Amino acid sequence: MSAPNASAIELVPLTTAGRYVILFCAFFGWLCAGFLMAITSIAMQPAAIDLLGRTGSIDVARYQELSQRAAKNKSATASKAPLTKSEKGQLTTWKTDIGQWFAWLQCAFLFGAAAGGLIFGRIGDQLGRSKAMAFSILTYSTMSFAARWAESPPQLVSVWFLACTGVGGMWPNGVALVAEAWANWSRPMAAGVIGTAANIGIFILATVAAKYPATPAHWDWMMWFGAVPVILGAFALFAVPESPRWLAAQQQPTDASKTPAPASSTLEIFRPPLLGVTLVTIVLATIPIFGAWGGANWMALWAADAGDMATPPNPLLKANVQQYRSVTGLVSSLIGGWVASRMGRRLTYFLTSFAALIAAQYTFWFMTPTDENFLLGVAALGFFSGIFFGWMPLCLPEFFPTKLRSTGAGVGFNFGRIITAFTVFATGSLMALFQGDYARIGRVTSLVFVLGMIFIWFVPDTGRSELKD
Repeated sequence: MSAPNASAIELVPLTTAGRYVILFCAFFGWLCAGFLMAITSIAMQPAAIDLLGRTGSIDVARYQELSQRAAKNKSATASKAPLTKSEKGQLTTWKTDIGQWFAWLQCAFLFGAAAGGLIFGRIGDQLGRSKAMAFSILTYSTMSFAARWAESPPQLVSVWFLACTGVGGMWPNGVALVAEAWANWSRPMAAGVIGTAANIGIFILATVAAKYPATPAHWDWMMWFGAVPVILGAFALFAVPESPRWLAAQQQPTDASKTPAPASSTLEIFRPPLLGVTLVTIVLATIPIFGAWGGANWMALWAADAGDMATPPNPLLKANVQQYRSVTGLVSSLIGGWVASRMGRRLTYFLTSFAALIAAQYTFWFMTPTDENFLLGVAALGFFSGIFFGWMPLCLPEFFPTKLRSTGAGVGFNFGRIITAFTVFATGSLMALFQGDYARIGRVTSLVFVLGMIFIWFVPDTGRSELKD
């Protein structure tokens, strides 16, 4: 006798209130994870400067003085004496140290999120989506609080890695829980709600940072934003109901003896028949993540330099880039799942990759950060990039069966961060290769969207199927 599938196991329906509690906690859990993403971009460079100063590696006051003089000397209205050869050498040494630690802190986020996607994704498949989501929120919030007390760059890197495992675990469990809790007809909108959450978090913190900039003397206040959701984590642990599909899968018999199915192994997603799907999923999730780093992040650094050298200086230009990028991204990520459900999963991804490529290439080829329309180019890239993050919560869970849904979605979404992390390590080499020309670097790195236009046709078309059991 063949084994009954999960559809033969009676699913205990969720109440309407229970479904909305799930959506509420998943939305705000991912929104608050967006705080940590923004902190990584905005606060980690001044944090590195401060902590290097505390450990005696640099003289912060002297570094700031030399940096200001160097910036003024590049402008047409330079009024201060140029840097001497020894001062230039000292400034270069300090900037190299700061850049290295900033890269390590970015990689702590990327590697931490990748590890968390695997670890907490596995916990979600073994112990339940709701518990794993709660543990993820508690991890990133408590570790963000701990990062406030770091006294050296290595301490901050270590704590930030642990914090970001929670970020990596939040996404797969949140989207798997929402995907399984909501009826198929409403999943595109629910996916869009989850997809837009992180962009809202990024926008909130970028807006606050535009008014209260993170500086070497005052960067640690941002860590409190990451610590606040500890309350949400505690609520989720006790109040969020479990996925009926996951509960049914735990009772699914394997044969006529009616014994429960053996525990699944994480390695199953790396063996046939799921191996091909897993590898293509990793590629498709990597492209938006790498594209954001290879496009918008270079725009932010480009804007920061241009703002310093502008007459008069515009120190808020970098924060403005973050704002424009996130505000259009939050709109498009909200509708990304709906667009994919109407146009088709594969066609939506293809057209989004093409549009993001055009927006990035046009901005890097034909604009500069001080141009009147530069922020519109940033907004356009943010809009098209945001569609990916509404597409992924809808589509990635569809590629994996219930028993491996959190693990598969977590590995797919977060392992792209490992590839991106290696490119962050290569930042210094890119700067040297392109002689510090951010526009040239962005033209090359944003070509990653071409791969999205190719690889999307290797993924199964799940548009007409329900979630696998």
